[in-house]
Amino acid sequence: MVLGVFIGKFIPAVPEFLSKFEYANVSIPIAILIWIMIYPMMMKVDFKTVKKIRENPQGLYLTWVINWLVKPFTMFIISYLFFKVIFVDIIGIDLATDYLAGAILLGAAPCTAMVFVWSQLTKGDPAYTVVQVATNDLIILIAFVPIVKLLLGVSDVTVPWNTLFLSVILFVVIPLVMGVYTRITVINRKGIDYFNNVFIKKFDNITIIGLLMTLIIIFSFQGKIILENPLHILLISVPLILQTFLIFFIAYLGAKRLRLAHNVAAPAAMIGSSNFFELAVAVAIAIFSPTSPVALVTIVGVLVEVPVMLTLVKIANKTVNWFK
Repeated sequence: MVLGVFIGKFIPAVPEFLSKFEYANVSIPIAILIWIMIYPMMMKVDFKTVKKIRENPQGLYLTWVINWLVKPFTMFIISYLFFKVIFVDIIGIDLATDYLAGAILLGAAPCTAMVFVWSQLTKGDPAYTVVQVATNDLIILIAFVPIVKLLLGVSDVTVPWNTLFLSVILFVVIPLVMGVYTRITVINRKGIDYFNNVFIKKFDNITIIGLLMTLIIIFSFQGKIILENPLHILLISVPLILQTFLIFFIAYLGAKRLRLAHNVAAPAAMIGSSNFFELAVAVAIAIFSPTSPVALVTIVGVLVEVPVMLTLVKIANKTVNWFK
């Protein structure tokens, strides 16, 4: 993250060049790196195990309830408390309203791509995670606009559908097809033992390398904005961080209460905790403009997400013994 900000500040030609490779507010270089991150996990998806999800669908129900009936509204309450009550004397009422709008956009968009990384780092069930993410993507198509309209209080929410559909195709469909094709091909040629014990282990460090490279690029794009707004970024990050921890523990403890397996519980908690920031940023730009305070909040969402989510990964890995 520091390296990315440094590049954005002192070598701006790099992000300027990379920003040329963009379509529908989605960075193609970042998309490629996300493929590198989640491709190893997608190879672990065994579609025979997807059928078993019908025998234990509580993990899906938990994900849906947290993401659509809890998260958007807790984000609104927490952000309203901090921006319009606690911090209002510092930032003023106009900025407080804009910052609240940005937080709402984040809260209404559960994670699509990065959750595959968090799932892999917590040894999540890859087949179950794919279904959790895929069903959330379908619900986004129906629920995102009404929730944003309700909480923002605006009647004309312009959703860049090309961004939404392109993100789902790039971050779920393509890597899933690539991963499943690779799995079937290798198993047919070498056998399941070779695939599990030799082939898949070759990709152990690929996810981390892809994550680090993604962070460098993301923060090289936003380095100037971050350096120009240090105090406000700190203030914005407070409710976002609290919200992330709150949603994680609501979902995680809910999963424990439902007696879910840890490899289902951890990804379920991670999906709700993290955000579909590509969509949030795109909508903020479409409605309010690229330089608006609303867009700044969605960018801060990217800034705080990775260190906070890695902390939650650590917590999840330390509490495996909570689950059967």
